[in-house]
Amino acid sequence: MLEQSRIWVIWTVVILISGACNSSAQTTTVDQTPNAQPNPYQVIDHSLKLPDGQELGWIMGVDIDLNGSDMWVFHTCGGGLQGCVGSTGVAPIVRFDASGDFITSFGAGMFAHPHGLYVDHEGSIWALDGFGGRSSEEAEQGHQVFKFSPKGELLLTLGTPGVKGNGPDTFYTPSDVLVAPNGDIFVADGHGGDMNDRIVKFDKEGNFIKAWGTKGSEPGQFNNTHSLAMDSEGRLFVGDRANLRIQIFDQNGQFLDEWYQFGAPSEVFIDENDVIYVADSISDEQTNPDFLKGIRIGNAKDGTLTSFIPDPDPSTLQELVVADSSGNVWGGHLSGRMVKRFVRD
Repeated sequence: MLEQSRIWVIWTVVILISGACNSSAQTTTVDQTPNAQPNPYQVIDHSLKLPDGQELGWIMGVDIDLNGSDMWVFHTCGGGLQGCVGSTGVAPIVRFDASGDFITSFGAGMFAHPHGLYVDHEGSIWALDGFGGRSSEEAEQGHQVFKFSPKGELLLTLGTPGVKGNGPDTFYTPSDVLVAPNGDIFVADGHGGDMNDRIVKFDKEGNFIKAWGTKGSEPGQFNNTHSLAMDSEGRLFVGDRANLRIQIFDQNGQFLDEWYQFGAPSEVFIDENDVIYVADSISDEQTNPDFLKGIRIGNAKDGTLTSFIPDPDPSTLQELVVADSSGNVWGGHLSGRMVKRFVRD
């Protein structure tokens, strides 16, 4: 922790020196120390309304539809952290309109443990089945990545159902997926412990290209590869959560940089203007003593921090973050089974 503290102190000095050297072009300097940025947002509870008789489970994935307003939510079939095992009749992928009203759902019987949802640039819905299990006596599930059309048609499957591994056709608890503009697919494979900690790259047809990363704390190593994002330059941002950092790579796995100033990244989201949003759901006095839980917002080009939204419900695991086309920030709370909207004052 002392080493990490030195890192953000050095970062602050660099930012201040840079501001001084460019004082003719810069009129204000934002404090880069943890938790010091302004919060220009107010929080609004957002009710997600399922059909009668249904309820949300733990929310394990949130993203905005291509229309800029509808929301896709991936949940644990009305149950808790154990996932969808035994809930074959509940559809865990749900689409809501901007008011939180139910539109459609799909995916019933396909998932053991929902973990991660992503809407790509063509509007396809990607969902990850993180841990293994049986939804019935016949179906072994888990450790897979699925691509759906917005109507729920299955388009592509990566991984082998219920099989843990680190080969070209197996995962061990995949946590996130991202599709590059050229269609290449990147999967963050691993959730800490004895699981994998690597990035796996496929072409748009799902053919294996390469993988990189091992467990550890050196550059290019990972401990809980929990999230993926990509900026306008095509750089791949990896939320290396247990190492309390974001690592940045080119699309061939070449290490470029590492950032500690965003806290422990449970989810990283970068919008079309290269604004980066990072949800930190685990920082506390034991794991990351200089940081509070919340959403940190900054510049993906240079890593400067601009805003900090403290977590309004720290006990409910706000692991998810996404921003919509209107500039609203959305935070998904896992155990709280809710989504909150943050609107600029």
